[in-house]
Amino acid sequence: MKLHIITTGGTIDKIYFDAKSDYQVGDPVIGELLQRMNARFEFSVESVLRKDSLDLTDADRQLIRKHTEATDADCVLVTHGTDGMVETASWLSDIADKRIVLTGALQPAAFYQTDAIFNIGCAIGAVQSKPPGVYIAMNGQVFDGDKVIKNREQNCFEALP
Repeated sequence: MKLHIITTGGTIDKIYFDAKSDYQVGDPVIGELLQRMNARFEFSVESVLRKDSLDLTDADRQLIRKHTEATDADCVLVTHGTDGMVETASWLSDIADKRIVLTGALQPAAFYQTDAIFNIGCAIGAVQSKPPGVYIAMNGQVFDGDKVIKNREQNCFEALP
C-alpha cells in the first residue's frame, strides 16, 4: 500500500502555548507517529492547511479536494479537525477510484491521554480494507462519510439512521 496523508490541522496537531495560555495548530505529527510505531508501508505526508476546522472555508475545502484528486495514491488519509470533518467528507464524496479516510482527535496527539494514535490506526486499517469511497474513522468505528454526525454533547461520532 502507498498511503498519501494530507494534513489540515485540527486538534490532532494542536500544541499548548503556555505564555499565551492558548492552544494553536502546530506542525503535523502523523509522520513522526507512524515512524515511531514502525509503520511498514510506504507513506507520504503533505501539509495543506494548519487550521482549526471551525475556521475552514469553502476555499479551504476546495484546496483539500484539489490535493486529494492530485495525488497518484489510491489510498488517502486526511487528518482533520473533528468539528468540520463531516462537511469536508461531503466535498470529497464524488472523487472516483480512491479510498479516502478522514480522522482526527478529540485531544491533541501531544497529550498523554490522546485518542489520536487509536484513531490513526483505525483509519489506516480502513483505508486498506474499504472499497473506494469516503469514510470517517473515529471512536474505534469507521463510518460512511455521508452517514455520520458528530454528537457534540457526547463528544463522539455516531452513524445516522
